[in-house]
Amino acid sequence: AAYIQGIGVYGAESLSQAVGHLKGEAPIAPLIGREWRPGREDAPVPDFADIRGQEGAERAMEIAAAGGHNLLLIGPPGSGKTMLARSLVGILPDLSFEEALEITKIHSVSGALKSGQGGVLSIRPFRAPHHSASTAALTGGGTRAKPGEVSLSHLGVLFLDELPEFRRDALEALRQPLEDGSVTVSRVTASMTYPADFMLV
Repeated sequence: AAYIQGIGVYGAESLSQAVGHLKGEAPIAPLIGREWRPGREDAPVPDFADIRGQEGAERAMEIAAAGGHNLLLIGPPGSGKTMLARSLVGILPDLSFEEALEITKIHSVSGALKSGQGGVLSIRPFRAPHHSASTAALTGGGTRAKPGEVSLSHLGVLFLDELPEFRRDALEALRQPLEDGSVTVSRVTASMTYPADFMLV
């Protein structure tokens, strides 16, 4: 909340402390406003400059990054496909503050925010689920309709390594998010729609 400009933020550790502040008995000092800036310090990504001997693949990735296109990388093991995919986040445009808030909300709802990340994410997400991932793991599910990998990679990259090893129904479930940029997770107790605008690699 301290990143939001124009509001005063007071952190109370308990309800009684909040009541004391509102009554004027024990005022709480306001939090100092924080300035958000995009960056990669909290989660360094592989540098595109470290890739050697893949000029054609590098050019294809630059074009895909510029246009937000999906990619299919084919080649023998050890040819650098995974490193290329991981370095893609590094050449995507920096997040705006609004985009950072949007992906932070998704990660917060899913419980995927790690302590020490400064409250708001500063780089685009890169998600690489294992090929044994279920349809629910990819699109979202659980008793509380939590977001899945397609939503956790919103505004970033979803990397499906060893694509043919993924279950057919899991791959079929990617069709709606790829077309609509969102996914609806329906359960008996709730139905939630989460954004899912990602680059599939």
